[in-house]
Amino acid sequence: MNDAAKIGIVAIGRNEGERFKACLKSLIGSSSRIVYVDSGSTDGSVEFAQKHGAAVVELSAEIAFTASRARNAGFGLLREKWPDTEFVMFIDGDCVLSGDFIDAALSKMIAAPRLGIVTGRCRERYPDATIYNRLCEIEWNGPVGEIDACGGIFVVRTRAFEEVDGFNPAIIAAEDDDFCIRVRELGYLIIRIDTDMCFHDADIHRFSQWWRRMVRAGHAYAQLSEIHDGYFAGQRRRAWLWGLILPSLALIGVPFSSGLSLLIFLLYPLSFIRTRQGLIKAGNKNQHATLAAVFLTLSKFPNLKGMIEYRIKKLKSREIGIVEYK
Repeated sequence: MNDAAKIGIVAIGRNEGERFKACLKSLIGSSSRIVYVDSGSTDGSVEFAQKHGAAVVELSAEIAFTASRARNAGFGLLREKWPDTEFVMFIDGDCVLSGDFIDAALSKMIAAPRLGIVTGRCRERYPDATIYNRLCEIEWNGPVGEIDACGGIFVVRTRAFEEVDGFNPAIIAAEDDDFCIRVRELGYLIIRIDTDMCFHDADIHRFSQWWRRMVRAGHAYAQLSEIHDGYFAGQRRRAWLWGLILPSLALIGVPFSSGLSLLIFLLYPLSFIRTRQGLIKAGNKNQHATLAAVFLTLSKFPNLKGMIEYRIKKLKSREIGIVEYK
């Protein structure tokens, strides 16, 4: 137990079923201060959490479910029940916590008071189950050391969380990027350590799920750019270029170039080759780099779709709701 270090754990989930059961069981040995936040599950997750001693928050469906809202609610109950909590581990209900991570993270944070967030290696539990799971495994293979931002699974200093007033509940994707930006603006550091942190079950089996996940990413690019000027600028620029500008030039130019404008499409395989080489250089196996390069090349189209959908919602003053892909 890590009670001596006064660490609590907040897990969030919605209808994760057996994945959440595995998640909660992995948390019990790391802290007795566990809060589970449920977003309208109908699979018995609440009852399971209560049976195993976790404090539970059940979010009302009257307000849109978001990861930000859930994490904030979990943090609030954690501090209410255990006001002396100094560190908080956030984890998603489809992840299993690695037993070594919390101790490794705390050793870093206790030694460095300006260290606000520590994250680690997020692994895919079943990377060979589907090509989409393998893509997630590659995506999460981020650099070790000081970083600008990380995903929503990490240990954060309680003081830092409170100083930035938690997650922004209005952000439905990339809320973790926004949170990290604000933490760094206060002078805290964020690091990734070379220690397995959790094992995630992506559970993506269809192309349509992957496509929707990439639409969600595009939505995040658009929303975060409004809040933090210049953020995701490269991703937005590439989505417009590869997802719309180049295809449009190629097709519109056909009658004026005797079809030669279609040669523009040769830029796509060239982009694939360049991306693949970069992934191999980063340490990925050849076959994995090939797979990731194909989907990274394709991803510009759903990314652009998500960006446009967000803008349309804003123009029509429609609710910016969660984009689910499972």
